[in-house]
Amino acid sequence: MTQPAAPSATDVATTDTPSVTPPVPPHAVARLRAERLARSAKPFLARGGPKGERCAGCRLVPSHCICALRPVLPTRAGMCLLMADIEPLKPSNTGWLIADVVADNYAFGWARTEVNPDLLALLADPQWQPYVVFPGEFVAPERVVTQVAQAEGKRPLFVLLDATWPEARKMFRKSPYLNHLPVLSLQPEQLSRYHLRRSTRMDHFCTSEVGALCLELAGELQAAQALEAYLDVFTHHYLQAKHQLPVAADDATHLRLRGVTETHEAAPEPPRGRCVPLPR
Repeated sequence: MTQPAAPSATDVATTDTPSVTPPVPPHAVARLRAERLARSAKPFLARGGPKGERCAGCRLVPSHCICALRPVLPTRAGMCLLMADIEPLKPSNTGWLIADVVADNYAFGWARTEVNPDLLALLADPQWQPYVVFPGEFVAPERVVTQVAQAEGKRPLFVLLDATWPEARKMFRKSPYLNHLPVLSLQPEQLSRYHLRRSTRMDHFCTSEVGALCLELAGELQAAQALEAYLDVFTHHYLQAKHQLPVAADDATHLRLRGVTETHEAAPEPPRGRCVPLPR
């Protein structure tokens, strides 16, 4: 289950810069972010480079952009992010990384009183076997599964509640349209390596870590390893930018990401493009 700690005051998105269309089509989280900003009565501010600008492709300051490092691997599983109201706006949100890596990605804003009909259609699509990812200790035992079934003619779709832990528990309780779905309870042995937000428990994982664990259960080991390494690279660039330090481009973190992606047989890549400003 997605259980990041509460956001800090510096976690909420960016200042205005002229909008430039990125060469890579925006994924579902980027589109949700744009929709959320369009409803905002005032701009969201976050620390950044000069005048607070950030790259539209990775949300980092331009000097620490990771767009050229985005892994491109085929994935069979899909990821559906059900996001708390301001999650898409936070530069530290790691659901964005999942959407970078997993081609079939979907993102919807959560509200207690309404549900997006496109989300209901997705959950009912016969090509998918949806799993709500949430700790089994809070769920009726008959709904809990710990393995991903490889059903013929269906692909796994992991529904991640992308929110702080208190928000995620509320979202799970107050989303009756999820009640008929099996609940995938993760049982990882490792501790979280996410350091961009504070947490009182090291067994609470950020969204990207949860996504990697789901990919591993689905048998997509290389994609899981790529997402893990990509999170580490993102974290390094984010923290180096925060402390106004240069990126160590040849450190073990970057080498691990390169190693994972280079072992994948070459496939046509989408255009990478240059770093472009992130609109407010």
